[in-house]
Amino acid sequence: MRILILALTFVLTSLVSPSFAEGKKIGVAWGDLAQPRWRWDVTAMRSIIERRGNKYLPFNAAGSAEKQLQDIEQMINDGVDAIVIQAVDKDVIMTSVERAAAAGIPMLAYDRLIEHPGVFYITFDNVGVGRLIAAIVKEQKPTGNYAIIKGDPGDPNSDFLRQGMEEVIGASVAGGQIKIVGEAYADGWSPDSAKAIMEQILAESGNQVDAVLAENDNMAGAAVEALAAAGLSVPIGGQDGDPAALNRVAQGTQTVSVWKNSFDLAKQAGLVAVQLAEGTPMNLIPEARQFSGGEKGVPVWSILLNPTPITAETLDLVIEADHVTKKDVCKNALPTVAACQ
Repeated sequence: MRILILALTFVLTSLVSPSFAEGKKIGVAWGDLAQPRWRWDVTAMRSIIERRGNKYLPFNAAGSAEKQLQDIEQMINDGVDAIVIQAVDKDVIMTSVERAAAAGIPMLAYDRLIEHPGVFYITFDNVGVGRLIAAIVKEQKPTGNYAIIKGDPGDPNSDFLRQGMEEVIGASVAGGQIKIVGEAYADGWSPDSAKAIMEQILAESGNQVDAVLAENDNMAGAAVEALAAAGLSVPIGGQDGDPAALNRVAQGTQTVSVWKNSFDLAKQAGLVAVQLAEGTPMNLIPEARQFSGGEKGVPVWSILLNPTPITAETLDLVIEADHVTKKDVCKNALPTVAACQ
C-alpha cells in the first residue's frame, strides 16, 4: 500500500507543469514611481500577484517613455508571461507593444489607455471623474470665470477628464454663464507646470478667476498656491484622493477630490494580470466589456471602476476605509467638518 501511495504521488506530481509549479512571471512597467500617487498601487498589485505564487517583476521608467520602451523590450526578451503597463507615452512605446503582441504576450494597460487589441485596459471611469469634478465645482460656482488645468498631453486620461467636464459645463459656456479664461496641458502632470499655468492665467485675466478645474490633486495644490499668492480662494476640484488634497478639503481650500481607490484598482489589475498570464482570453475575464472611447476608436477589452467624490461632507469615507488617518486629514480643519469632530 505504501509503495502504491508513493507511486500515485509521483504520478500526480509529474502532472503538474513546471510553469504552474513555479508560477507565472508578470512584468510591470511603471511610469514614474517618484510620484506619491502610485505607491498604494504598487503595494496592492505586488501582493495580489505574489500571493498567488507568481513572480512580480517591476520596472520604473522614471517618467521617460524611451526608458519604458526599453523596459518592455527587456521583459519580452526575459520571456515574461504577461506585462502590465502604466504608460508614460502610449505612442512612443507602441513599437514594443506590437512586438510583445506578436510574441503572444498578453498585456494590461494600467489606468492609461493603450489602443491595441492585444492590450486589456483597466482604470476608473475617467470621463465620469471629469463630470464629478466639474459638477461639484459648478454647484459651488454656477457662473463666472473658469480656469482649466489639464494633465499631460500624451496621456489619454487628460482628454477623457476634459470630456467629462465639458458634459457638465459645455451648455453654460455656450450660453455665456461660464467663461473659460484659461486652459492648458501640464507636461508630466507636473505641479510646477500647473502652478506656472495658473500664474499665467491669473496674470492674463487680471486675477479674475472664479473657479478652477484641475485634473489631479497635485496640480490642484499648485493652483491653490498660485491663487493664495494672488489673495484668492475659489472653488477648485481635483482627483486622486491625495492625503494633502483631502486635508485641503477639510480646510476649505479645495472643494472636491475625486477618490479612485488605488487598492481596488491595483488588486483588480493584479487579478486580471494573473488570469491573462495563465492564458485566459480577454473576453472571458469576469466583468470585461469592450471600450472604444479612445482617440482612434480601437475597441479593447476593459474594466472601468466607479470613482467616489470626496467633499467636506464625505471625508468620513476615506477615513473609515483606512485610506488616510483622521489626524492627517483633519489638521487645521474647519470646525464645521463633521468627520473631524
